[in-house]
Amino acid sequence: MLHYNPKIDEEFSDDLPRLKELYKDLFSGGKAFRARLVKKIGKSIGLKKSDLELLGQTIEYIHSSSLLHDDLIDRSSMRRGKTTAWVKYGPESAVLAGDYLLAKVMWNLSERGCLPLIALTSQSILNLLEGEWLQDATQKSIETSFSQIQKIHELKTSSLFRWCFVAPFLLKGFAPDSSEIKKLEYLGFVIGDLLQRSDDLLDFNIRNSEAKNYLTDLKAGFPNSFLVFVSEYKNIKLSQEVYSIKAMDELKLYFNLEDWDEPLKEFDKKNQQLISEFLKTREEVKEFWPLDKGDLTSYEKLLNKVYFRT
Repeated sequence: MLHYNPKIDEEFSDDLPRLKELYKDLFSGGKAFRARLVKKIGKSIGLKKSDLELLGQTIEYIHSSSLLHDDLIDRSSMRRGKTTAWVKYGPESAVLAGDYLLAKVMWNLSERGCLPLIALTSQSILNLLEGEWLQDATQKSIETSFSQIQKIHELKTSSLFRWCFVAPFLLKGFAPDSSEIKKLEYLGFVIGDLLQRSDDLLDFNIRNSEAKNYLTDLKAGFPNSFLVFVSEYKNIKLSQEVYSIKAMDELKLYFNLEDWDEPLKEFDKKNQQLISEFLKTREEVKEFWPLDKGDLTSYEKLLNKVYFRT
């Protein structure tokens, strides 16, 4: 199975036992979705095993670093059913552990020596930070538009999926500013958008099969994509009142709705169109990234799972 399973004892010094303990907690129980995706893409274009391992490690380290930092910023106490690192080990340790992973990424990539890949990785990390700043500016905002939310998604979530689609081809020698790379970037942006919008629906207790806590974004004062979509769809401007709402029935009443069915239908339609555009683009790039039998069906199932959680 294509995945990334960090070898903590081999990759980190015995002189840092507390750091290794934190990482063992951090990497256990994760799905390694991004690592599996980038390695699948890399394998399909014939990258060697060492490059596949490097790609899987890099994206897992960057994503895990962002989780360490995000949990602290959001003051989240639980992740994947476990106590978050900043609570268990302290905020200072969580920050240092996240920074260490990013430093490790750049060191490993510098040894590989592919400058376009280093540049892509640096840009992806910058995007994550810019997205965090932009999101912070939306706290308790009544002016945030859907396009602004989209921009945050592109920076915070989609940038890492963009990396997954582009990085293997940079190792293959594709020019970073080529038309081929632009199309690959779009594929990554679509998956990231779908994943984040699906997560935003969970906050409205929609398709929440895992019974996660909901209204957490709203209670923290952050408008998410579905909230802003419903506001624009119903032509009801957000006010500060919405951020004092603590119950789902209150939120429905705010928008004069008995349930979410009507706006959800339109929201789903919008995202189904994204899935169609992804598949169309994947078909187009077969000129330089061959399609094997069943590939399109496989991607369609993946996208439906990401968004509809089917």
